[in-house]
Amino acid sequence: MFRIGQSSDIHPLCEGRKLVIGGVEIPHEKGLAGHSDGDALCHAIAESIIGALGEGDLGRHFPDTDERYRGICSLKLVSAAAELMRSRNYELGNIDALIMIERPKMAPHIEKMKANLAEALGCDQSQINVKATRGEKLGYVGREEGVLAQAVVLLEKKQAVELL
Repeated sequence: MFRIGQSSDIHPLCEGRKLVIGGVEIPHEKGLAGHSDGDALCHAIAESIIGALGEGDLGRHFPDTDERYRGICSLKLVSAAAELMRSRNYELGNIDALIMIERPKMAPHIEKMKANLAEALGCDQSQINVKATRGEKLGYVGREEGVLAQAVVLLEKKQAVELL
């Protein structure tokens, strides 16, 4: 049995915050606002897993009113979503994710993002695809007001093992 989940996450860019995407701190004059570290890519991936399981959304599991999550590294949220996935007897098929950001360029950081995500998920990097695109000066992404990340995940029910 397969289950598909998808999610989008948006965070505004603001002064005085670090830019963390996919668990990578990227040098930039602005960072992502948020209760946690604001890592939109991690949030979209975690929520796509939660959604594939039919378990609601990210805010249900990690509310922004809970001080335990203030400033938390969002890779921990991805790990928690992966634990939930395994507890429901599912395993990751693959993830396809997109970061929409005008600048800085994401290409130099994508391999490290994939490595961070694979570690948090307990999977092989080959199961994760991360890509990025610009807003081409259009909309809030193009005006450098915010970042959008999207993720699609495929989960597969683990096969029961027969005991001899």
